[in-house]
Amino acid sequence: MSAASWPPQLKDWVAKCLGQMTDSNKAEAQAELRKVIADAFAAQTLWTTDWAGVQLQSLLPKPPPVITNLKRKTVESPSPAPISKKTKKAAKLAASSSSSDFSDPAALNRRAQRFQREHEIERQKSLKSNYSQFNNQTSSRISLYGSRDDSEADPNVIDWDRHTIVGTSTTLFKDYLRLTSEPKPEQIRPYPILQQTLVELKKRWKDKSSYDWICNQFKSLRQDLTVQRIKNDFTVKVYEIHARIALESNDMVEFNQCQSTLKNLYELGIPGEQSEFTAYRILMLLHGRNRSELNLYVGQLTRQQKEDPVVQHALSVQRALTMGNYHSLFKLYMGAPKMGGYIMDHLIARERAKALLVISKAYKVIPLNFLHQELAFSSLEETLTFMSEHSVATYTNPNSSDKDKILDLKSASSDLLKAYDMKYRRVNIKGAI
Repeated sequence: MSAASWPPQLKDWVAKCLGQMTDSNKAEAQAELRKVIADAFAAQTLWTTDWAGVQLQSLLPKPPPVITNLKRKTVESPSPAPISKKTKKAAKLAASSSSSDFSDPAALNRRAQRFQREHEIERQKSLKSNYSQFNNQTSSRISLYGSRDDSEADPNVIDWDRHTIVGTSTTLFKDYLRLTSEPKPEQIRPYPILQQTLVELKKRWKDKSSYDWICNQFKSLRQDLTVQRIKNDFTVKVYEIHARIALESNDMVEFNQCQSTLKNLYELGIPGEQSEFTAYRILMLLHGRNRSELNLYVGQLTRQQKEDPVVQHALSVQRALTMGNYHSLFKLYMGAPKMGGYIMDHLIARERAKALLVISKAYKVIPLNFLHQELAFSSLEETLTFMSEHSVATYTNPNSSDKDKILDLKSASSDLLKAYDMKYRRVNIKGAI
């Protein structure tokens, strides 16, 4: 039974009761409060009960105890402790008025008002703490940045909103420079100008502008967003576009930086192409052979994310690598969606060498044309180059045409293993975060 499903009248009544509690009756009143609500929930009368007329017995004013014959002593009981003058006076007043107060409505009313004033003082001290302790689910959320108009804001907490810079520059393009001092508004482009800058950069990239210049401008654009603390769907779009351009240009340093920032932005709930970059992250972890982080990351994916076609492809690549199924792996490589093929380019040479090691244990000789198709080479020339780079360029018919050549795997297997150890035992990922 969550407080979110309570009727508004019940919530108001609970707040009223909590405000009347004091340190002396707090435990008893909260227990009674829970019991009343639980009984109403069990009887399905939460919405039909007139909560404004319900009174907790533990919150009713309690008259002081009547003390009579204070001077009487008994032989068996030990002598009582000395009684102060204040206690004697209170006891005397209670004794003199006890017989008439309970029958006098005016006296009862005065007593109730006196206790009500005491309750009001205690209520002001404990209202906020009691309510949050009883029901954290209905407590209001505190904003990330305090408002400078909030009279209850902690003066010891810095109001960062007051120090946020809003740019005034109208220049569309500017070079990226690392900040060595406090940024100045006249050097920062505001949000509308940054939107125009992105549109122009996309046009320039389609017109085959230099990647170095495009990357420099994107880094400057990202810096202006960071300085002005802009985190929204436009920010995500900037990082996604820069990541794709970097991937296309084989700049893995910038790609990994963009991917790391995108992961944090997605975790904040900002929408974007999350499935696409989830797949890219899986492929990058496969490239880096970071099994522990990969298993942790995949384990955190939701069912909806795993059902996305792009993520399914990346998970199929993971399954093929884990099982050593190179036939499926190279089919997945040829059909990689989005820009996944650009990432797989970085791991495919290693997996070709590994597949060739497996093939060399089963075949003594094998046609070069078969390897060209099985290992997903783009041409026979690329196949020949790969064999030469990995010390397997030994053929039983070296004078034949390329498509008719037969590779001698028996004599080349040891050299292939040495080449694999030298090239692929360690993975160097540029810009890895």
